Formats: sequence, structure tokens, C-alpha cells
Amino acid sequence: MSVRQDFEHPEFLVDTNWLLDHLEDPNIRVVDCDLPQQYHRAHIPNSTFMDDHYQKDPSNDRIHIMKPTLFSEMARSIGVGDDTLVIGYDNSMGLYAARLWWALNYYGHSNVKVLDGGWRKWLVEGRPITDQPTILNNDLDFSPQINTSMMVTAEQIKSTYWSPDVVVWDVRSLGEYTGYVSRGNQRTGHIPNAVHLEWLELVDQQTHQLKPPTDLRQILTANGITPDKRIEAH
Repeated sequence: MSVRQDFEHPEFLVDTNWLLDHLEDPNIRVVDCDLPQQYHRAHIPNSTFMDDHYQKDPSNDRIHIMKPTLFSEMARSIGVGDDTLVIGYDNSMGLYAARLWWALNYYGHSNVKVLDGGWRKWLVEGRPITDQPTILNNDLDFSPQINTSMMVTAEQIKSTYWSPDVVVWDVRSLGEYTGYVSRGNQRTGHIPNAVHLEWLELVDQQTHQLKPPTDLRQILTANGITPDKRIEAH
């Protein structure tokens, strides 16, 4: 599914060639993870969109991920069932597609991939696009099964951030890390001992693809983010 086999887990990605060949597959749901207005302007054929691309629970001030029942309803509303292969894409350098990837994995649905290069690569390559909405099959069962390994709690970080075997990775902007930018938070700054490396540093700004694995390893290693450590990212 991915031509970039030099990644440690190439199965997390799918390339544009493969997706083009499988757009009509009935068991595939392509999800545009940007804002609805972007979807309505133009999107990949047979794709759909989410009203909330953060997958956050409105009942708790949108701090935490949707609860299982609400998430299941959301999944069914976009035509995702237990057996569906989900392909997420965006025009935000993978930010929101990666959110969907994580959220589905958190609820036990590992059959999900991110389109390498997203909308940018699809458009530049002259792939087909449309402004017509997709007719979905919403009569599917989605059975959320929480995978606790996909999340670290605040209490866990409190007890481990000092450990030499743990790297607390702050992926936010430098302004948020230093506390110069609050983004509406009552408390600013960062977790003690946290390593700062903004997620954008790992993405090619022109192609919206992840940088080559050799470059990623060099960047991560230079910041102490190595395979022998437990990585707790936020």
C-alpha cells in the first residue's frame, strides 16, 4: 500500500497510486479530515468528512476524546464499521488525519491508514477530485474497544517524567512550550524535563509528506527521542 518501505511501519501509510486504484472498493472509507467547508469545496471522490475533526467530547468541554458511545455514533455516521479500512487525509500536513488514525486505534480499530502527502500530493499529481457528496452506508456496527496503550494519563506522566527511561515529548509550538503563547490555557509553559520538538519539524513543508526515515531518525536522536525510551507525547 505504500511505496516508502524504508519506514519502520510502512503499513501506517498508503500512497496515492494505491488509493486511486481502490477508490471504488466497497469496504474502504476515505475520510477528509479537514473542515467541512474544505470538503464541500472539493475532495477525493467517494470520500466523506467529519463535523468534528478533533473527535473530542462536547460534554466535557472538548478536553477528552469522545466517549465510546458517541465515538461509535460518529464512526457509523461516516460509514465506518468494524471491518472498514479507513484512509484519512487532509491538507494540514497530516495533522488531522493523524488524529483520526490515533482515535480509531485508541478505540481498537487498527485498520486505518494515512494518505502519504494528503490532499496536497493528490492535487499536485492531477488525481480526480469532485464537489459531489458521497452516499454512505450508515447501517454498520462499530464496536469500540479501548486500547489503553494508546494514551498516557496526567498521573502517569507525573510519576515518570523524571525517569531516565522516559522522554516526555512536547510537540507543540515553541511559543506554547515557553509559555509565550497561551492559546487560552490558564496555565502556560511545559512539563518539567519535557523535550521540545514541534511536529512540523518532521514533515516536508512542500510535499506534506513525512520526511525520509533517515532524516527523521537524525532529528529524533538529536533530541533524545530514541527507540530505547518510553515516549510520552503531548
